[in-house]
Amino acid sequence: MLKTATFLLTVGLAASTAFAHHGRASYTTDIISLDATVTEFRFVNPHVQIYFDITNEDGEIEQWQGELTAPNKLARGGWTKNTLQPGDQIRITGRAGRNEGHSVAINEIIMPDGQAIPLWEVLDAPTR
Repeated sequence: MLKTATFLLTVGLAASTAFAHHGRASYTTDIISLDATVTEFRFVNPHVQIYFDITNEDGEIEQWQGELTAPNKLARGGWTKNTLQPGDQIRITGRAGRNEGHSVAINEIIMPDGQAIPLWEVLDAPTR
């Protein structure tokens, strides 16, 4: 009985930790779009990171950070560590961060030519 209780407790704690990590509670449900200039692109685990600058309504430069899914998922869609480069002009759409910093959970990236780069939503869709 003690082994069963210990096992169930361990599984429950592991599941709650995984859910907390993969949850989006640190982001609002507000969707924002930002015209951005890439300053750094990190194609690393556990989540790909894009650092970028935007010009705010007062004409001041703000530094932002965006989070994507795991690099192995993006690689299946053709992403590499060279997909984005510092200086690239992109439009980012996603869910705004709740904290004081400038962060976004990225839902879409549009290149200057209007081409959308495939993200995890597309890659996770069932194929026929």
